[in-house]
Amino acid sequence: MRRAGRARGLRWQEPGAIAMICGGTLYVLGMFVVTMVFNVPLNDQLAATDPASAAAAPVWARYLTDWTFWNHVRTVTSFAATALFIAAIAAR
Repeated sequence: MRRAGRARGLRWQEPGAIAMICGGTLYVLGMFVVTMVFNVPLNDQLAATDPASAAAAPVWARYLTDWTFWNHVRTVTSFAATALFIAAIAAR
């Protein structure tokens, strides 16, 4: 029998619940937080740089290295989160 007022997402004892919470947390941290903390400031710095200036070359070099690294972090964490979501669904 289902208890009234109890949210489905808060049933820790159900199969797959921990994988679902871990997947959601990993997705939020790895995708949204990394984007806002690392990728967006890099994009803003690049947008503020005059491409014709002498200062543009080091900004581009840093941008390409750092942005690519953080994009790989986003990709790997999103893939891991998807695997955890699949595991959670399979456990039910």
